[in-house]
Amino acid sequence: MQRLIPVLNNDHVPLHLISVINTLLIAAKEISFRLHQGSLAGTLGSTLDENVQGETQKKLDVVSNQLIKSMLLETNLVHAVASEEEDFVVMGNPDAKYLVAFDPLDGSSNIDINGSVGTIFSILEKPDHPAEGTELFLQTGDEQIAAGYILYGPSTMLVLTTGNGVKMFTLDHSIGEFLLTVEKVTLAEQTQEFAINMSNRRFWTSPMEHYISDLLSGELGVRKKNFNMRWNAAMVSDVHRVLSRSGIFMYPADCKNPEKPCKLRLMYEANPMSFLVEQAGGRSSTGYERIMSIQPTDIHERVSVIMGSRAEVDSCLGYYKKYQCDRPDTPKV
Repeated sequence: MQRLIPVLNNDHVPLHLISVINTLLIAAKEISFRLHQGSLAGTLGSTLDENVQGETQKKLDVVSNQLIKSMLLETNLVHAVASEEEDFVVMGNPDAKYLVAFDPLDGSSNIDINGSVGTIFSILEKPDHPAEGTELFLQTGDEQIAAGYILYGPSTMLVLTTGNGVKMFTLDHSIGEFLLTVEKVTLAEQTQEFAINMSNRRFWTSPMEHYISDLLSGELGVRKKNFNMRWNAAMVSDVHRVLSRSGIFMYPADCKNPEKPCKLRLMYEANPMSFLVEQAGGRSSTGYERIMSIQPTDIHERVSVIMGSRAEVDSCLGYYKKYQCDRPDTPKV
């Protein structure tokens, strides 16, 4: 099996970009070790603090965030980093060209139950126009030059795109290296599996309510086939399942909290995952527009997410055309 760096060299990925990706993986190995130590590492449980999103931080959230941030900045190859856990951008080498946005530990509510979690990252280049601080990161998803996630499950895996398809690597703990295990991820167009948080059903918009109702009707309904539902409560593991065996993942807008109708962050979750899904042959949308075409106005901007197998995403989007055209920022029951 091939190691990560030779694989990226063969794909003609710039050496400095390879170094940035490799730095993320060095941090990921440490996070993986602490997760697999569980209670023995003393990093389980919650802190007394909340992050910028208003969410209670897990101890390992804090550790992972600091570890990734510090290691990236020490490379001198990164101009700035932005974390889902912080409300500000941390500047690095003013002469470097890479920007890294990351969610240090997606699905961290799963930590204390020994569930799968992951690190999601998006890599951009410093824009040509003058920009400082958060303005540096206000780029569309199409401007990403690399994106991926590290899944900490029964095995630790890297799923990566540099704009030339999607590859999967698995950490071999015996040698401490990520080895290529899937050379080209191809997402099947058709599927009979969906992932969504059903507990929010009463708060959904009309298009999503009708779509899910038809899926649940199975072969007796208008879709004429049965669907299975899976939900891990961690985007990284739910999308990994989609990339591994097809499916559709959704976190639509709802009216549960009118001030925050959308849950997932554009910069740290929706854009990098959309890049992966599209590179694997799938599709990604808010229900109204392609996610990677969105011009962000804030580094913590939230969006509705529908992504996965192309034919099934298209079917879902058909409901947004057929029923009321409510926008994610004005959801209706």
